[in-house]
Amino acid sequence: MTHTADAYQKPVSELDDEQLPVPKHRLHGPGHFLGLYGSEHVAATEFVIGAAFVAMGATIEDILIGLLIGNTLAVLSFWLITAPIAVKMRLSLYSYLDHYMGDLVPRIYNGANVLIFVAISAAMITVSATAVRVLFDIPPQTYPYPSNVYFALIAGSASIIAVVVAYYGFNVVAEFATICTPWLMVMFTAGGMVLIPALNETLTGYTTLSSFSDFVNLAGATVFTGINAEGEPGIGLIEVIGFAWAANTFAHFGLVDMALLRYAKKSVYGLCTATGMMFGHYVAWISAALMGAATASIMKLSVAVVSPGDVAYYALGATGFVIVIIAGWTTANPNLYRAGLAAQAVFPSVPRQKVTLAVGAVVVVGSCFPFIYRSILPILAYAGLVLVPIGGIVFAEQRVFQRMGLKSNWHRLKGAKDNMPALMTWGICLVFGFGLDFLNIIPFVYLFLPTWLLSIILYTVLAKRAGAGQSYPEAEKREADFNRRVEEYHAKLARKEGHSEVKDTSLLTKGIRAVWIVIGLLVPAVLAWRVLFNSPDLYAYYVNRELFYDVTIWCTLIYFVFAWWGLQRSKALQRQGEPSVSAEPAE
Repeated sequence: MTHTADAYQKPVSELDDEQLPVPKHRLHGPGHFLGLYGSEHVAATEFVIGAAFVAMGATIEDILIGLLIGNTLAVLSFWLITAPIAVKMRLSLYSYLDHYMGDLVPRIYNGANVLIFVAISAAMITVSATAVRVLFDIPPQTYPYPSNVYFALIAGSASIIAVVVAYYGFNVVAEFATICTPWLMVMFTAGGMVLIPALNETLTGYTTLSSFSDFVNLAGATVFTGINAEGEPGIGLIEVIGFAWAANTFAHFGLVDMALLRYAKKSVYGLCTATGMMFGHYVAWISAALMGAATASIMKLSVAVVSPGDVAYYALGATGFVIVIIAGWTTANPNLYRAGLAAQAVFPSVPRQKVTLAVGAVVVVGSCFPFIYRSILPILAYAGLVLVPIGGIVFAEQRVFQRMGLKSNWHRLKGAKDNMPALMTWGICLVFGFGLDFLNIIPFVYLFLPTWLLSIILYTVLAKRAGAGQSYPEAEKREADFNRRVEEYHAKLARKEGHSEVKDTSLLTKGIRAVWIVIGLLVPAVLAWRVLFNSPDLYAYYVNRELFYDVTIWCTLIYFVFAWWGLQRSKALQRQGEPSVSAEPAE
């Protein structure tokens, strides 16, 4: 723990930055979070989740309304629950637990995180492997386990590459992920547009749609039919809302995204999560479902077993391989990196690189099993159920205790080794939550709500009995002195690091930006629009679709070359400046 009596005596400069609140001069504006959430939540698993709603038998009306409501609730949860605590404390949840929860709670929590991040990483890499599979003409993997040794080799090889990148080059992957967001958004939308005429032709004999109601009728008859994969009535509006809300429960109610939002200048920037929720978890899910249904029809397979690689190929041609591989890796690598960090917290004496390799070995094996990526929605929902009680405990300390005259930092002031009220609360809530699931009292996607509320009430009662309402004058004085020294240290850092950011207004940079926007994004979007709205018959549709396939792969290459070039110029400018660039304060 950082805030022990020994730590109070150390110079603040000797402490790890991660254990200190984020200084004011390192905070970011809304643009940073709009891009960040857009890149993180437009991932390869959108292909899987979109198809999952089809297999579960949702209707088009429930999808359009339910996903809108559920994702709005998710955005509000980030804004009203996660962001205020993150902005107030300026700590990641991991550091917060180290400060406030003793030794045992952080270790158990990080152990749970290892399992969750391993499953997510393995799922993402398996999705990437489904794209490579198509290149080698390996049959679809329709079983929960790998039915082809070559598929297992591909998945294992992709995992090894991801592990090596997480071991050595995470910063490069993170930078690469930031430039993928606009391209991913365009491609997910374009893929649905390209396959809609084929779907419509199978239903009506026509390739064109004349109105939005035609689209709703088409999607309702061919994709979101209300009948699940077993031929029975599927899930309804309440379940769709719950799936959308629960997909990121561990991040908002569970407060994992304190790690990101602690850098926000204002808590209202929690609304910036809308780029991820409303596009990645609304537009992309619906578009992916349309693509999956059309691909299943072409391949004469159930949408439940069609692989993301097949879906992307039929929707985007060769570009589809790129989108699945990139979206899989850019999401798998940060999660694999997080798994390594969490594992190191469980085994602090082992270097991060070594525990990353150990965690990576598990990911290599897991990525060979297709059932993991096909179960991504339940995995996310149950992950939230495991982690949400910790979020409730922190919420109680930061939003409830002060109103009741209790001290939020009582455990650190008291100096006890373990936070027993937190341990008891977490254990009881897990039994309660999974007990409700076993009894099937409410849909499992909503289990996080009563579990979260119970954790707040239970922890408040137990902490009050354990000493949260008592005074600790000596420890409080020591705490105040430490906080003063942190502020002084941050003031020195601000003077040392503080500098006016500059905008690159050179003609070369403007030209680079124009190339990747126009050629990399607008041209594919226009061609997809042409396929959807200018294909009066099947012949015209095939001609337009092939043109889209042929041109888009080259547009993709140009996009990444020029976007990466622009990013490197921007980074170089911020490091040392360039004489050909005019400097002005950044927005």
